[in-house]
Amino acid sequence: MYDPVERRNFYGRIHGKTLRTSQKTYLEEDLAPLSLTGVTREENPDRRPLTLTQFAGNPLWLEIGFGGGEHLVHMASTYPDVGLIGCEPYVNGIAMLLGKIRAAGVANLALHPGDVRDLFDVLPEACLDKTFLNYPDPWPKARHHRRRFVTQGYLRALARCMKPGAELRVATDIADYVRQTLEEVPLAGFTLRDQGGTPWSDWYSTRYEQKALREGRPPHYLTYHRNA
Repeated sequence: MYDPVERRNFYGRIHGKTLRTSQKTYLEEDLAPLSLTGVTREENPDRRPLTLTQFAGNPLWLEIGFGGGEHLVHMASTYPDVGLIGCEPYVNGIAMLLGKIRAAGVANLALHPGDVRDLFDVLPEACLDKTFLNYPDPWPKARHHRRRFVTQGYLRALARCMKPGAELRVATDIADYVRQTLEEVPLAGFTLRDQGGTPWSDWYSTRYEQKALREGRPPHYLTYHRNA
């Protein structure tokens, strides 16, 4: 749980190119109704667990770093009886997602527009049935590898929130990220079930994956299950 004395460094982009007028409208009109309440330290300084009543009785899935939101909206549309939480701090990506949500008309989504560690603090224990980590920031320099998601600080916090047997999917085009994933994820309480170059049957290729393919970097897909 969150220690109020702790100060967390956040690495990565929050803002990018200037938003279009329509994207600013999405943020102004749609972000607040879709955002989970009680995640930030200002809203919930005691770090009480979220109730998630809007997803009661349904499987709960999480996408960490949803980028432009293609995969998240695809999953929400494909599985209308599943509740999905998308977590992303990058404002431009959030704006893109909100536009896709409007276009698709999906209603089984909630968002946390911030650091996923704050969300892990307040998610109930063993609440997640599936988690997606698609093309996470590779932090290619060796001295930055500790910033990658596949380190114990992130992974153990995620493991606490996942049900026994729950599925963790990782997609990346970076060979060294595959190496670190294979080394670190089992240490946090997960078992590797599958890996290779063939995506899942319900996979939706993201713009990051399409860029990797254009630049000659083959995707790699890994599937883990949370240990009982």
